[in-house]
Amino acid sequence: MNEINRIDYAAEDAAMRDYMAEGEKRAYALGNRGPIRFTADGRVHPDILEAYWRCGFYVFEGVLKPDELADIEADLHDIQARLPVEKGAAVDTLGRPAMGTGLEAPTLFWARPLSDPFGGTDLAGGRHPVKMHEPQAASDAPKEVVYLILGSLQFSEAALRVYGHPDLLAVAAAVNGDDFVPFNEALWIKEPGRGASVAWHQDGLTHWDSPDMDQGTHGFNFMGQLYGCTPANGVWVVPGSHKNGRADIRGMVAAAGTSRLPDAVPIICAPGDVAMTNRQAVHGSFANNSKDWRVTVNFGFHRRASVLDVMAGGIHNAAAVYDAARIEHRARMIGYGIEARKQRFPAETPFAYAPHVARGLTYKWDAAAKADVKDYNLDDLSI
Repeated sequence: MNEINRIDYAAEDAAMRDYMAEGEKRAYALGNRGPIRFTADGRVHPDILEAYWRCGFYVFEGVLKPDELADIEADLHDIQARLPVEKGAAVDTLGRPAMGTGLEAPTLFWARPLSDPFGGTDLAGGRHPVKMHEPQAASDAPKEVVYLILGSLQFSEAALRVYGHPDLLAVAAAVNGDDFVPFNEALWIKEPGRGASVAWHQDGLTHWDSPDMDQGTHGFNFMGQLYGCTPANGVWVVPGSHKNGRADIRGMVAAAGTSRLPDAVPIICAPGDVAMTNRQAVHGSFANNSKDWRVTVNFGFHRRASVLDVMAGGIHNAAAVYDAARIEHRARMIGYGIEARKQRFPAETPFAYAPHVARGLTYKWDAAAKADVKDYNLDDLSI
């Protein structure tokens, strides 16, 4: 059992303990977890795809090995040392230019410890309609903490190498087609006793009213776990909710009489597991009032057809029409990720990204490439 007994939600405490314990049991009963498996002809095993489409999420166990986790942790420590001393500051604790300075694209997101910065607001298109319970933070907690870092591939080569993982990219191709395209990337930091909640929401915004919309139109996210995740600090998902179009989340919470949605289950991972979550699924996370860190290497992919010549954006970056040139330029990050991974793990068979192969495009991960990725997330493909 995970560290449910370390949670303190004051008047909500007993109900939250029971909710998390029951959710954990139901999560393990879904049959949507295991290692990435392939058939004899090299295709992602159909049992994995069946479970993913049935539940709206899947937990791939043991994807990131100890050496790769050590790389990610080293980069995490470097990132933490380079954060501004407080929101708006230009320097880190050593007086150096802080991470994020001089960048045009959004990078660092701050929140009060244990707060819900998006719930019940108009932020992110108003897609978080109901605020989560906000436990009381410790009296010595800082005023605000960084809980989300966008454009993370420019700050962490280890995260870029995860982005180029051949098995994960094979899954992306199996779900979204061989011509799959990027979405965006992030580093989520759920610090013990401080990590902010993320109110119940669905990620997709653009295609809800399209006659062609189906259960996979808005793509998915991978969530690589450095330290694992528990019911207390992890993402919760309402299984099957990706199939039903736009959800009435406000009505769901009203019917439950609480933010503890009764049908939701937690995504539970060990260190090195990578969860895959449909962006149309109703999901969220509670404030991390446990003793455990959650650090998630997050990156998503779309179908090309969901993105090409679509007017979108406005949340992660400026609204724009995503033409073929923009998609190709943004997809260079896949090429960089594959090449960076080849340098660190030369014994692996690298993934062959079909759009690059078809056009004879090649990439190098070198000093020029590292300069090229500055502000790369200005071209995120956010639908």
